[in-house]
Amino acid sequence: MVAYDPAAPAPLEVVRTPTGHPEVDARLERLADVDHLTADGHIEVYEDVHRGLRETLTALDARPGPPAPPASPHDNRS
Repeated sequence: MVAYDPAAPAPLEVVRTPTGHPEVDARLERLADVDHLTADGHIEVYEDVHRGLRETLTALDARPGPPAPPASPHDNRS
């Protein structure tokens, strides 16, 4: 009989559904690394994923959007 070791790595078997955004999907796949770590090693992975997702979202905010439509002469109402 194999003794149960609560500190041993145990796969979480969390399903990660692809988002269709390659950078986000790569960050989420990194979560699979916790399946091979003891619980005290999870925080490093979670912080890395969180940091990467924040950087990805910040980069999206920094991209210029479409140009604003030209002002209509009828928009100026006094």
